[in-house]
Amino acid sequence: MKEKLALLKILADETRLEILNILLKEDSYVEKIACELSLTPATICYHLKKMEAAGVVNCSRSQFYIIYSLNREIFDKPLYELIKKDAEIVNTEEKYKKEVISNFFKYGRLTQIPTQRKKREIVLAEILEQFDPRREYTEKEVNEIILRYHEDFCTIRREMIAFGMMTRDHEIYRRVK
Repeated sequence: MKEKLALLKILADETRLEILNILLKEDSYVEKIACELSLTPATICYHLKKMEAAGVVNCSRSQFYIIYSLNREIFDKPLYELIKKDAEIVNTEEKYKKEVISNFFKYGRLTQIPTQRKKREIVLAEILEQFDPRREYTEKEVNEIILRYHEDFCTIRREMIAFGMMTRDHEIYRRVK
């Protein structure tokens, strides 16, 4: 929602709308836009940087100039796409799962095993995604995959079995869910 709000704030400025109209016709550079709008290049540069940060325009270098172009993907969407809430944000369960994952995973590694059952299940399910349900794994393979996320692979492997996420039969592991 924050990105959508930033976009709407960008569009709520007369100078920026004029710049967008110029970029609708053709890609351009700061000095040319400034000349067309009778404004200083510094003013245009200020607005373009704000627009670039919001993802409204893209820039690329061409010899001595930085060329700005309109991010047409944003403007090809219908207006209701901009104002409606994303389905995953509305779904509080999904929001909770994302929050738990962001709290317990840093740089792709599990920082600690949660003590609360619900949070532990969410974290284990995230690691479980690395296992193909159509494949069987040896204990060594399971340990190597889990080790990418946390050094206590024994506890995580045991918990996955306890939660019914994996089965073990004679040192062979399978993903269930």
